[in-house]
Amino acid sequence: MSLTGKKFPNVSVPAMNEMGDVKEINVLDEAVKNKKKVLLFWYPKDFTFVCPTELHAFQAALGEFDKRNTIVIGASCDTAEVHFAWLNTAKDDGGIEGVTYDIIADSNRNLSTILDILDVQNIEYNEELDADIIEGDYVTYRATYLIDEEGTVFHEGVNHMPLGRNVNEYLRLIDAYTHVQEKGEVCPANWEEGKTAMKADRDGVADYLSKN
Repeated sequence: MSLTGKKFPNVSVPAMNEMGDVKEINVLDEAVKNKKKVLLFWYPKDFTFVCPTELHAFQAALGEFDKRNTIVIGASCDTAEVHFAWLNTAKDDGGIEGVTYDIIADSNRNLSTILDILDVQNIEYNEELDADIIEGDYVTYRATYLIDEEGTVFHEGVNHMPLGRNVNEYLRLIDAYTHVQEKGEVCPANWEEGKTAMKADRDGVADYLSKN
């Protein structure tokens, strides 16, 4: 189910902050009430391999997201307590000590189920056990959502487990969407801040292609 062009689901979930406090967070409200964009990124598991590289990469770019009026939120299906243990583990030991943004603890998988981003290969009913047996890790893929100030998703993407994200691409997408919001122009392939955009009509594309 694609959410692009739609409102992000209006649901509250637990989250852990760097101080060890558990709070309820509603991603839609974070965008609308704060009048900010939100980058929400999901990763499979705490204490794994590619995951800490991504959390540190988003932390390193946090100042750039701040400049763009954008809140960064991490998320996985781990519990808040596991998040806190990971936050207190040194980077040299594979931990995420120093990460300061909130991390959602979707341990009941309410939000990730709504988003349909869980690794579920198959569900088979077992008559003897009278239960559904799930095949798959039942953790999230590397899903990413960019949400605007009105709570509308303007980008979503899902990477398979082994593929880490390029943080700079999300900065570029935020720049492009902000340009559309402010200038009313559309952004062509490979557009970056400072490059020429174009009007969304036949003359606009003809003029752009004639110069590029």
